Amino acid sequence: MKKVVTFGEIMLRLAPPGWLRFSQASSFNVIYGGGESNVAVSLANYGIPVDFVTRLPENDIGDCALMEMRKRGVGTQHIIRGGERLGIYFLETGAVARGSKVVYDRAHSAISTIERGMIDWETVFKDVGWFHWTGITPAISQGAADACLEAIQTANKMGVTVSTDLNYRKKLWKYGKTPAEIMPELVAGCDIILGNEEDAEKHFDIHPEDVDVTQGGSVKADAYRSVCEQLMKKFPRAKKVIVTLRGSISASHNSWSGVLYDGNQLFHTNTYQITHIVDRVGGGDSFMAGLIYGLLHYQNDQQALDFAVAASCLKHTIYGDANLVTTAEVEKLMQGDASGRVSR
Repeated sequence: MKKVVTFGEIMLRLAPPGWLRFSQASSFNVIYGGGESNVAVSLANYGIPVDFVTRLPENDIGDCALMEMRKRGVGTQHIIRGGERLGIYFLETGAVARGSKVVYDRAHSAISTIERGMIDWETVFKDVGWFHWTGITPAISQGAADACLEAIQTANKMGVTVSTDLNYRKKLWKYGKTPAEIMPELVAGCDIILGNEEDAEKHFDIHPEDVDVTQGGSVKADAYRSVCEQLMKKFPRAKKVIVTLRGSISASHNSWSGVLYDGNQLFHTNTYQITHIVDRVGGGDSFMAGLIYGLLHYQNDQQALDFAVAASCLKHTIYGDANLVTTAEVEKLMQGDASGRVSR
């Protein structure tokens, strides 16, 4: 199997233990993670050869992030070093009617000062079959957006499948450009597009009719067919558009499903009720990794989508950014066994 490459920022996550508020914390739990690194870790767990590409500072904290990737079986040979610091984000985990909060401290991070030409993408993509990036990276800085575009264009030239998770982050677009100015050129080079209702609306002013996710409850899959059709019309290179469907009953209870549109048929999945969320950070990343694995491993889109949703459902039970589950555990849930019985 050809290798998968992901590109983006890995950060230091600092979170108060349990469900404490920032003002209650006397210590913080340390985790390293980020959208594209989380995808890489999941794929390595599933036995897919994968490299993560980023820029890390030449200091002990950068070394720790590097060691975390190596520990999880992710290739790091194309990571470059330089810049001032590793980005940080603080996470306050919500519960019931109190939502989680994220505070970013990532200005002047190593990847924010990356520039076009720093990474030899032709070398990176040698013997590679798939490249994945997210909308977080071009939101960081113009340099990061330029490096991402360079990667996409090189991947297109070399015949590498390109996927994106649109991943809109309102707090990141601070360098003078809007998503509408940056994202269309990048997404135009993608074969697989993943997003949700906010991503499509904030990036491209595309939204489903009669859907208000703030009201909680379940989300009707058919309402998103028009979103998929509009995205595919806007980006004709795309072969598949996938939308994750999260119904937020509370911070502790979400419904979770997804749809996949191949230009003709809209595939649906079962809806999971996740009633005791342990950690929802990285939920979309775990879905993307499951989708990549499914599209590479299974012979039809329905199975690939089912694997992605089941994998992401399980991620909500795992503390931390990355989804540390096996293919056997995902397939068990796909087959309907959600009993959670002790395995012994």
